[in-house]
Amino acid sequence: MTTGFVAVDGGQLYYEVAGNGPALVLIHAGIADSRMWDPQWAEFAQHCTVVRYDVRGYGKSPTEPIAFSNRADVAALLDHLAIERATLLGVSRGGQIAGDFALEFPHRVSGLILECAGLSGFTYEPTEADAAMMQLEEQLEPLWKAKEWAQLADLEVHLWVDGPGQAVGRAPAALREQVREMIYANYTNHHGDEKPQPLLPPAAERLHEIQVPTLVIIGDLDTGDSLATAEALAQGIAGAQKVVFAQTAHLPNMEQPARFNQTVLDFLHVNQLAQ
Repeated sequence: MTTGFVAVDGGQLYYEVAGNGPALVLIHAGIADSRMWDPQWAEFAQHCTVVRYDVRGYGKSPTEPIAFSNRADVAALLDHLAIERATLLGVSRGGQIAGDFALEFPHRVSGLILECAGLSGFTYEPTEADAAMMQLEEQLEPLWKAKEWAQLADLEVHLWVDGPGQAVGRAPAALREQVREMIYANYTNHHGDEKPQPLLPPAAERLHEIQVPTLVIIGDLDTGDSLATAEALAQGIAGAQKVVFAQTAHLPNMEQPARFNQTVLDFLHVNQLAQ
């Protein structure tokens, strides 16, 4: 395995690379850092040149409080590693970055895997079924303002790992603790005030432009807006395949790693995106 840093305007990106063959870039969720891909790392490296990195402002990637583009950061990482094209696998906020990158740099993307992904420009109107989610989200802002990082991390673990409306502790204790540690570290080791610039026009208006093989993965216990986003991605991207993980919340790759790994590898092999 190779590790290093690549300089970007106003910051640095920490990255790791392993394996050989077609490139697969892993982009972590906004509640995590690149360690969330530990359950995939060794297995994917047997089939691909697999790359994971800490998005600017997360993990080991510092940033200055300047305007920047997460899409340009991905391009800089690929340039640094001499990778012309790659399949991008992004979860949550990382999925939004992956989708936006595919629209801004289509010639550099060979495939997309969007796990419980965000979608820039997508609007969602909550329903009565989202009451539990909205109740949890209402508690987040006061904790943020009070800098109650420990309580905030606990609440986010319940929302994203257990799932809204689920019992506290539904997910395995080890998984909950691993995600909590990453959330808490992001809050307490905050590198600076990130100012990511949005894709314009946003991806929600341009899904028809995506022409590469696409896999959409969603957990059925995820939030209502994540479920709606997954459906919008599956319907809006021509030929997209959608896979639903039962009894799973926002992080299928961590909650059901064996099934997730096989689902991704099957997709890569069918579309000749892995060796």
